[in-house]
Amino acid sequence: MNFNIILIIIAAGGIAVDQITKLIVASNMQLNDTLPIIKNVLHITYIKNEGAAFGMLSNHRWIFMSVSAVAIVALCVYLFRFSKDTRLMKTGMALIISGGIGNMIDRIFLGYVVDMIDFRLINFYIFNVADACVSVGAAVLILGIVLNEIKTIKAKKAGEQNDCVAK
Repeated sequence: MNFNIILIIIAAGGIAVDQITKLIVASNMQLNDTLPIIKNVLHITYIKNEGAAFGMLSNHRWIFMSVSAVAIVALCVYLFRFSKDTRLMKTGMALIISGGIGNMIDRIFLGYVVDMIDFRLINFYIFNVADACVSVGAAVLILGIVLNEIKTIKAKKAGEQNDCVAK
């Protein structure tokens, strides 16, 4: 199977899980309701986020939508047209695209983003599956870049050692 198909499946899967979880929460909870999954550690808390990631800079919806749209298109074009990156790096990009599209859908159709994952153990912002896709995707992309650099450095050192032996 072509790896691009797998990337599309990853992105579509992330979008689907994001939208389904948001629909379930919005349909079954009242705004600001909370449901403890693990008391004082992990709750499902329904909030409307009018800002960027983790509620920052609310009331700037059109700026976020414009920047997000440009970033999503640029990442898609790079990923599917120009990228020579590793599969790990491409997977990270697909997850980032997935999260960006998931939150863009909310901003377009609702005017805000539905957030619900309330990780209270470290008093973190309430977020959603799309935010998690972006964060995990960024971590996977960075890991891919680091591993690729290590591989490149090792190959370069091996090449230099072979040059020294040949002389």
